This record gives sequence, C-alpha cells and structure tokens, in this order.
Amino acid sequence: MNKKDIFILFIILFLSLIFRLYRISTPLADLHSWRQADTAAVARNFVREGIDLLHPRYDDLSGREAGKENPQGYRMVEFPIYNAIFAFIFKLAPFLPIEVYGRLTSAIFSLLVIGVIYYLMLKEATRLAAVVAGLIYAVFPFFVFFSRVVLPETTALSFTFISILFLYFYQEKKINPIDELIYFIVSAIFFAFAILVKPTVIFYSVVLFYLFWQKYHFKFLRKINFFLYFIIAFLPFALWRLYIRNFPEGIPVSDWLITSVNTYEGLKNIFFRPAFFRWIFFERINNIIFGGYLSTFFLLGILGKSKKFFFQTFLLSNLLYLFTFQGGNIQHEYYQTLILPALAIFCGIGVQFLVYLKKHLLSPFILGSIIVTIFILSFYFSLYRVRDYYNYPKDLSQIAKIIKTLSKDNDKIVTDTTGDSTLLYLTDRKGTPSLYKDPPTLQKLGYSYLIIFNKDYSEQLKNNFTTVFENDKFVMFKL
Repeated sequence: MNKKDIFILFIILFLSLIFRLYRISTPLADLHSWRQADTAAVARNFVREGIDLLHPRYDDLSGREAGKENPQGYRMVEFPIYNAIFAFIFKLAPFLPIEVYGRLTSAIFSLLVIGVIYYLMLKEATRLAAVVAGLIYAVFPFFVFFSRVVLPETTALSFTFISILFLYFYQEKKINPIDELIYFIVSAIFFAFAILVKPTVIFYSVVLFYLFWQKYHFKFLRKINFFLYFIIAFLPFALWRLYIRNFPEGIPVSDWLITSVNTYEGLKNIFFRPAFFRWIFFERINNIIFGGYLSTFFLLGILGKSKKFFFQTFLLSNLLYLFTFQGGNIQHEYYQTLILPALAIFCGIGVQFLVYLKKHLLSPFILGSIIVTIFILSFYFSLYRVRDYYNYPKDLSQIAKIIKTLSKDNDKIVTDTTGDSTLLYLTDRKGTPSLYKDPPTLQKLGYSYLIIFNKDYSEQLKNNFTTVFENDKFVMFKL
C-alpha cells in the first residue's frame, strides 16, 4: 500500500476504535449478557486461579447445559485463548474491570479484520470499494456492537483473516522460497488458532481452498503442502475435542443449534422453513445489519461480473455456515459476526459497480448524493434497532451489590433467572442460574442462598427458609 492508502486506513481504524469505545465500561448486562458473562467468568477465574488453558472454569456449577453435575464449573467449549489474552492483560494492568479489557480485546482484533479487508479489496477490487467496505465495518451499528462484546467470535475472525492474508501472499507467483515457507506456516498456524477459538470459522476453508487453487490450479490436490496445511490447522482442534471428552459435565448440548430454536413452547424445528429465511435474510441482514437500503449495494456487488471469484468464496463460505447452523443463527444475533466481512466487502463492490456505470446513470453529483443519502438512512435505521442492544436493567447492578454485601466470597448462590448467568457474574459468586433441583436438594449440595424474583414462589418458600433480604424486586433466602 502507498502512503495515501496507509493514511486512509489509519482514519478508518481511528473511527472504528472511537465507535467501539462507546459505553465500553457499562456493566456486563447488555444483549447476550449471559453468554458474555460465561466468557468473562472464565477469564476472571484465570486471574484468580492462574491461566490454565486445559481447565477453563466459569461460575455456573449446575451442569444444566450438559445434563450432568458440574461442581468444578468446567467450561469445555472453545479453547480459551481469547479469555486468556484479556485475563493476562488485566493481570498486567488491573486498572479497569476485566470485562472492559474483554471488550477492548475484541475491538482491537476487529481493527485487524478491517485492515485485512482493506488490503484485499485494494488488491482485488479498487480503492473506492476498499474504503466503503472498511467504513461499513468500522461504523455501522451492528458491526460495531458485535466487534466489542466479550465473545470470542471477533478474535477467531481476526485470526482467520490473518490466515487468509498470509495464504494470499503465499499464492502469489513471484516470491522467494523462504518467504513462501514463512507465509505458509504463519497462515496455517493462525487458522489453527482461529478454529480453536471458534470452530465455526472452519467454513472459511472454502476461501483457503480457492487460494491453493489459484496457486496450483487443479494440481493442488496432488500437492503435499495442501494436505499438510490442513493437518496443521485441524489437528490442534481435533486433539482439543478428544481431550474435553474427559470432562463431559463441561460440554453443553449443542445439536439444536443446527435445526431448532428455543421458544416459550420449547424447541421448534426451523430447518429450511420459511421462518429461517425471513429471520436471517430479511429481518437480521436486511433490516438490522444493513438498515434496509444498504442491501441495494450488497445485491449489486453480488450481481456484478468479476474476472476472479476470490470474494465469491467468502460469500459461499458464509452461506454454508448460515445453512448449517440455522438454529444458532436465528437464536443468537452474535452468530452473524462471522458473516460481517463478506457483507461489507460486497457492499463496497456494489458501490464501485454503481460508480462504474455512471455513464448510463444520473450526473456524478446526483449519483454521489444518492449514495451518501442511502448510507445515512441505512445507518440511522440500523442504529434504531441496534441501540437497544447496549441497554441493561438499571436495577441489576444494585441487586448484585446487595447480594454481595449479604454473602461471603465462597458462598454459592441459586437464582431463578432461567439459565441466565448474568447475575452470577455481577455478584461475583459461583452457583447456578436456575432452579434445576428443589431447594432442599440444593441445600444438601452446598448452596448457601436462594435468590428468587418470582413473587408467588417466594411466598411459598417463606415458611421453610429464613428471609435474609426482601424488596419489591427479589427475595433472598438462607438455605
């Protein structure tokens, strides 16, 4: 990149960071706080008990997610690289709450994603397309929010894009053997890290396959380095999955993420049902992520002719991901984090395509004004939907302070929050976020306090347990 592009990218990254600092220090109780709390709890326990990557623990001891008792609180999902990173930073500089470091870590990794997108767009498309794609990823509300949550998706995405970048260098023709070897190894290692952090990035293998094809064409299947690359990338994940079988109590049930969503009536199958297409492509992508009008540029980007199919492989990998984890993508907005780069890329290509057709359209001034207007309106309508993601129950922090004051650090608590572990995290107490057993049994299991928000149920318990605290929000019982 020349100096002009470095300056443009610097401005985009600066704007990106500023946007991601919005409400960076709010309590960890915003959208998907239960999942963020579980992630942050692993990091907090690393700080207190030492960074033990092979034995990540969180605050939920119930084992309700795995259907087995989990007294050690094992959390055997993704390999906890992301958690360890911001736990380590917190240990070095414990000046901010650990969840703030988690958000900052995600934000910094998102800047790397933007940098790679800009470079690849510059090489394979145009500067205008690169700027548009970078700006969309930098400032659009959905992109911003899910680039600064305490979740591993953005870190895994960053490792994936670093891997793609180095394999992109590797497939170029005029490079010396030493550089070729370095690019190959770095790419494979980063993809291995990415899969460990979030296995769903495996779908980006489609892009990597294409880059091998670019280098060797159809001979790539006869190249030992092609197979060696994916052995390096997949072997650590395979070993991790074999290892965590020793801790079945820490492995949540996840089969439903493919076909079903949780509703008040229980699990409902949505696999290739009309509801899936409406929720993902209309409600989530069109309305919330794009704010409606931006979809025009995205569709133009898809429909425009291309000499190469490099960026189309991103789209294909994302479609395979969406169609595989249909339940998870409908249930959880953060699942769409992995498809955000392709959405930004094709919007950038779409704007470039529209400008390319300017001879057959309105005057450049009017065309430019319409494009800017569409961006502003799309940003506003997306913001209207996403701004509520930052909100959290204002009284939850106060409730957590009361519980912390009335209990000891080693007391285990029970809450009737239907599996939401946010209150466990805010109170800094281990326990269970659901009444998965009756109170006498929970008492025998060593739980000290029962936090009940259901008024009718709390009245039933008053005859059998001592009331420690009561207000109009909740009742705290001594078990």
